Amino acid sequence: MALPPVHFFSHGSTMMLGEESASANYWKQCGDEALANNIKGVVIMGAHWDARGTNRIDVAMNPTPEKSPVAYVHPSKYVDYKLNPDLITGKRIIGMLNDAGFDARGNETFDWIHDTFLILIRMFPGGCPPTTNVSMNARFDPHLHAKVGSVVAKLREENYLIIGTGGSVHNLYRNHWWQMLRYSDNFAMPVPPGAAMLEFRQSVEDVFIRNCGAGIKKGALVNGMTRLMKHPQYRDAHGSDDHFMAACFVAGVVDACEGLADNGCVLGAEDWELVNMCNSQFTVGKWVSQKA
Repeated sequence: MALPPVHFFSHGSTMMLGEESASANYWKQCGDEALANNIKGVVIMGAHWDARGTNRIDVAMNPTPEKSPVAYVHPSKYVDYKLNPDLITGKRIIGMLNDAGFDARGNETFDWIHDTFLILIRMFPGGCPPTTNVSMNARFDPHLHAKVGSVVAKLREENYLIIGTGGSVHNLYRNHWWQMLRYSDNFAMPVPPGAAMLEFRQSVEDVFIRNCGAGIKKGALVNGMTRLMKHPQYRDAHGSDDHFMAACFVAGVVDACEGLADNGCVLGAEDWELVNMCNSQFTVGKWVSQKA
C-alpha cells in the first residue's frame, strides 16, 4: 500500500470555488492522485470552525450537513454537491483525541463551511470521499493544534489523506476588495502586494521547504511553524489567528509521521488574490510504497 502525502492548502476567498486558477488545477491534481491510490477517506481541519473551552476540539458528526452559502459564487458550483461525512472515523478520532488528553466531542448539528467543502469540491468534483471534519480550538494555541495533528497522524498509515486548509497570507483587513465587489475580479492586481505580505509569504515557504527533507531533525517543522507567529510581519499577514492553525496542525502531522518529511515539501501552486492575499499550496511527501 502506498502512503499518502499531507497537504496544507490556502483556500483563499470564496471566489476560488468559482474561478479557474493554478491552485484549483493543483487541488484537482492532488485529488486525482488520491483517488488513484484508493484513499480510505479524508481528515480535514479548516479555518472557520472553532470550539470554545480549554482543550476542546469538536468533530463533525452531523450525518446530513448543509453547506453555508458562498458569496460571489454561482449556486450551481456547490449547492448540489453531496457531502459525505465519515461518522465512523469521526467517532474514532474523538476517542483518539480524548485518550491524548483533549476534550473532544461530537457535534451533531454543525453545517460545513466553504473553507473545507471548497477544497473537497475542487479536489473531488466527481463525488466527495468519506470525510472527517475536525474543528480548531478557539484559543488558537499553535502548539495545541500541532498536537491535534500528531494524534490523527497515525491514520495516514491506514491510507487516510490528511489536509489542513487555511492561508499562508490571509488578512481580510489588508485586502483590496473593490475589484471583487465591483467587477467580480478576485485576481486583479492594480498594485503589487504589500512588503509585509511578501516577506511573510516567503517565510512560510522557507519554513515548509527547509524543514522537510532527509536528515532534518524531528520536530523541526512544528518548531518553525509555531515560531512564525512571533514573526515581525505575522500580524500584518494574519489579522486573526484562525487561518494559521491549519498550518500548525499539518506540521504536527508531518513531524509525527516517521519518514514522511524525508521526501521533502513542494510548493505546488500559488495565486495572489485581492492584492494582499497569498494562496500557497504545499504538499509534504509524496505517494510512496510502504516499507515491508
